[in-house]
Amino acid sequence: MPKQRKKLSIKKLASKIEDYLTSNAGQSFSPRQLQKRLKVKNGKKDVLFAADKLLKKKTIVKHPNGSYQFQSSPSGSNKKAPQAGSQHIIEGIVDKTRNGAAFIVSEDRQQDVFIAPRRMGTALHGDHVRVRVFSPVKRRPEGEILEVTKRFRDQFVGRLVKFKNHAIVETEDGKTHFDIKVPIHETAEIQAGTIVVVKVKHWAKRKGQAPHGTISKVLGKAGTNEIEMNSILIKNGFNLTFSEEVMAEAEALQEGIHPMEEQIREDFRQVNTLTIDPATAKDFDDALSYRKLENGSYEVGVHIADVTHYLREGSAMDEEAKERTTSVYLVDRVCPMLPEKLSNNLCSLRPHEDRYAFSAVFTFNSRHQIEKRWFGKTIIHSNHRFTYDDAQQVIDGEPHELQEEVLALRDVARRLRDYRYDHGSISFETDEVQFELDEEGRPVEVFVKERKEAHLLVEDLMLLANKEVATFIIQKSKEKGEIPFVYRVHDVPDPDKISDFKAMAQEVGFNFDTSNPKAITSSFNKLVEQARRDEALKVLEPLAIRTMAKAIYDVDNIGHYGLGFDNYAHFTSPIRRYADVWVHRILQENLGDKTLKREKGTLKKHCAYISKVERRAMDAERESIKYKQTEFLKDKVGQTLPGYISGIIEKGIFVELEGSMAEGLVPFSSLNEPFSVETRKYRATGERSGWELKMGKRVRVKILGTDLTRREIDMKLVTLVEDEE
Repeated sequence: MPKQRKKLSIKKLASKIEDYLTSNAGQSFSPRQLQKRLKVKNGKKDVLFAADKLLKKKTIVKHPNGSYQFQSSPSGSNKKAPQAGSQHIIEGIVDKTRNGAAFIVSEDRQQDVFIAPRRMGTALHGDHVRVRVFSPVKRRPEGEILEVTKRFRDQFVGRLVKFKNHAIVETEDGKTHFDIKVPIHETAEIQAGTIVVVKVKHWAKRKGQAPHGTISKVLGKAGTNEIEMNSILIKNGFNLTFSEEVMAEAEALQEGIHPMEEQIREDFRQVNTLTIDPATAKDFDDALSYRKLENGSYEVGVHIADVTHYLREGSAMDEEAKERTTSVYLVDRVCPMLPEKLSNNLCSLRPHEDRYAFSAVFTFNSRHQIEKRWFGKTIIHSNHRFTYDDAQQVIDGEPHELQEEVLALRDVARRLRDYRYDHGSISFETDEVQFELDEEGRPVEVFVKERKEAHLLVEDLMLLANKEVATFIIQKSKEKGEIPFVYRVHDVPDPDKISDFKAMAQEVGFNFDTSNPKAITSSFNKLVEQARRDEALKVLEPLAIRTMAKAIYDVDNIGHYGLGFDNYAHFTSPIRRYADVWVHRILQENLGDKTLKREKGTLKKHCAYISKVERRAMDAERESIKYKQTEFLKDKVGQTLPGYISGIIEKGIFVELEGSMAEGLVPFSSLNEPFSVETRKYRATGERSGWELKMGKRVRVKILGTDLTRREIDMKLVTLVEDEE
């Protein structure tokens, strides 16, 4: 209906025209047809102006009759075949759009390759594919998918639909919907409409054909917490269960300490040792020890679960862990990298039990300087399991038999932390949201996790071990030639992003000094400090993090900018990160007089893979948080709540609510006038009133509705808090 139509900016209108012509490649449309089919309020002149921008980009062509068409070949004609001599083959990952087209992200090219819907073949979002690229370098590269070389995933969640002689599962690949055929006999005991997990056994060879699969798990009625959480895992490519072969290997592992291991390992069982973990933790992958030495020095031990003792390289269990590469922590569950027998039992450094460990032991002199470090396989015995709250009570003065050890470790951590900040480390302690759930998994309370000194104690000692392990390999490489290793690296920030952030920070009232690298680091730390006192500045912290490069795994050591370390690796969490398993193996192979060099190219490929899966795990974790935040606000519809403007886009403003940190959109269309958004998107101004909506401004919003499927919260702006005052 006419009242549903909206007038778009020229930029958004051009994007909408491009998407429409792309999804209807091969057809041409007049300006009037485009205006009608796009259901926009813009007139013909706007359509012509927007189309002119696309013509300059050479993404569409204009025919003599005045109609427009998607530019589908190098010549601008609508020939199917690419011109000879302009083709080459690349490999990459499918990033699919909702209109059926896709972009191919490839290490072979800086610019992504566009794939029209009719040239997608059977490829789905996330698949690894071979692509023929046939566009000239000067234009946006285009191509067609020749072959799917590796499927991103073979398990999908969908709704069972039953017919007389066959059945299908209606599912999607994260972007577009498609069907999977399943044997009718598998559905005899399953009611139509039930949500199931289907595993694809035979992929379709041609577009339009449905793949064939088998139902691997029945989840139940749509919309339940169990289904939503499992769907998040599956959609991001994580398996819910382990194979029978992997489980058989895990069950066959022997418990207890073998006499031969007692002969070859250092025995730390007589040294007071403790663990500090969250109250809900079941896998304790690190422990700490402290003891005074007779010469006035003291020793600090960082003891890490010896996963590689059980995880034999090349075994089915190892290959599965390598494929999973990380544990995934959703709000109410963990999808583990290792079977439970390892993660929660054999490898877990549980109290009052002898356990195998890989230890990093540091001797400090009376001036609190490290005078000796030692790495090796050990046997430990944890005397006590502290929760973070328990350890904090001891730090705050509550008596405990291990009080001396806890306070001494706290002091060591404080000195390490002060030294780290004095030498370029950045203190990004962003707020982390936590949930209290009822028996059915529904959130009854949402709050921001409090980071106490007990958390920092563990964090700084883990950082010490990680840094020193990497430094050991670097130093040995100088003596023996490069030893390929898995480093955790973090590049310097992009200057353009820093410049944009500086302008945004000034709008919120914070002066960000970019005169030199040291000033940038100092400004980041000052921001964190001031944000503790000024809630409005908290909105800048996640934006500051976005200016940073993403930390990744790599064999080429460029240091870790955020931590201010020249050398850094991940050594301390092998139960949940396969990167740490690599580090343990390579470190063990190069202790003492031994030197063993793994093939660098192979290791680099593994680094790229685990970095990619790590990002998928983070996406899954964020999606589960977003789901629970939306579910929590389901009962708050109609209420007016305080928050901050946390983002601005052409469509409206994002508001982050206080307490729950849930974020929703207030569309400009819900306000009484149009708004213009500044280029850097830190301010929107009312075109009639001049009313300013700026990043960080406190507001009050009314919750209009929630959509759990889309994880969206609809809001209406009630007032700026300063206007109330």
